[in-house]
Amino acid sequence: MMDRSRAASVDPASAPAPHESKTDAKGLQEALHEQLFANDEPSHAPEPQAASESGRRWLHLRRGAKVAIGLAIIAVFGWLPLRAIWENSSVEAVLNSRLVTLRTPIGGRVAAAQRVADQAKLEAGTVVLRVVNSRGDRTRLDDLRRQKSRLENERPSLAAKLAAAQAAQKDLARQATQFREGRVLQLEARIAEIQTSIEAAGARREEASAAVERASSLAKSGNVSTVELARLTRELSVSQQTELGARKRLDAAKVELAAAQNGSFLGDSYNDRPSSVQREEEMRQRAGDLEADLARTDTEIAWLANEIIIEEVRFADLSEANITTPVAGRVWEMMTSPGEDVQAGQPLLKVLDCSGAVITANVTESVYNRLQLGDRASFEPNDGGAPISGTVVNLTGAAGAPANLAINPDALSKEPYRVTVAPRDAASHACTVGRTGRVVFNRHETAL
Repeated sequence: MMDRSRAASVDPASAPAPHESKTDAKGLQEALHEQLFANDEPSHAPEPQAASESGRRWLHLRRGAKVAIGLAIIAVFGWLPLRAIWENSSVEAVLNSRLVTLRTPIGGRVAAAQRVADQAKLEAGTVVLRVVNSRGDRTRLDDLRRQKSRLENERPSLAAKLAAAQAAQKDLARQATQFREGRVLQLEARIAEIQTSIEAAGARREEASAAVERASSLAKSGNVSTVELARLTRELSVSQQTELGARKRLDAAKVELAAAQNGSFLGDSYNDRPSSVQREEEMRQRAGDLEADLARTDTEIAWLANEIIIEEVRFADLSEANITTPVAGRVWEMMTSPGEDVQAGQPLLKVLDCSGAVITANVTESVYNRLQLGDRASFEPNDGGAPISGTVVNLTGAAGAPANLAINPDALSKEPYRVTVAPRDAASHACTVGRTGRVVFNRHETAL
């Protein structure tokens, strides 16, 4: 500006006439070059014309760049709404996951099982907390133990009584065997004696029969009187009856012998079984009762031992409980602290289920009405990461969203229609809950 004013003040006569002046920028530039290079050598005369051409070229480039930038802005901000209209896509979407609430099964005091760092990933079955109940009821356990001790103390006495009864029963059985063997020998000797009597009676019968025959022949000749014949006849009859009686006693002795050999005794002065046999049977019965009592005691001891084991497990469960993670994930919310007293059923912490990751999104009404369960979808993160493919698993619409999610779908408030998508490769994204983006639904494409 100072050069221009100096040039105008140095040579006012050389300034062009008012009617010849140019008011645009191009004319002012040309006039400036003419004033600046008016006294230069002839060899430098073409330079103002070259500078004018470069200025015009630069001006055109600037204008073209501005037009290109404007068109790009119009394309970007115009293409996004058009794409949202043409595509079945969500208005908002967030990578979500299900929560597992761990509750205490017993009441007691909370103790830390191990130090859990923030954002630390926990494997399934990891013990996070421990609840200890030092006032657990162990009355039943003590009663069972007392009953078992009492039966164990009674068992030796029952075993001793059983051994004594078995020994007495064996002794009585030995006595009964000896009595039976002696009775059998006695009956065998009696039978032998009776057989001897029978033989003697038979001899006397034969002798009497011969005497009667001689007396009968002599009585015919008158040598023997009738009285003598009658006496001899009577003796014959007596000898015959004596022999018959001896044979009957032999039969009775044989019957007693057979009964004695079979263990039954016949007689007039005792019952069918002697006292030794009866006492042996009574002692056998007593030994059987004691054996049954001992078996019952052993059974009760075994049952009480099993009940004690069960009660010990139950008491251990009621006195101490380990809070373990049922799924692999990380602690989302710790709702208690070590040293705090809790009640049974009280929630202790929430674990983020990394294997149960889902994508929650809200869509417009028109897009919602075109969706079906099983449609394929793709989650495109806003941070430019790789898309996550998935499948539509729930269409809740304007209804209340599930409450066991880490991020409540009600936080997505731009549209009321809600959709849930289950990613097929959720486990590879390391539980990046809260990652925002949008879901694009594929038209007329349903997962098999």
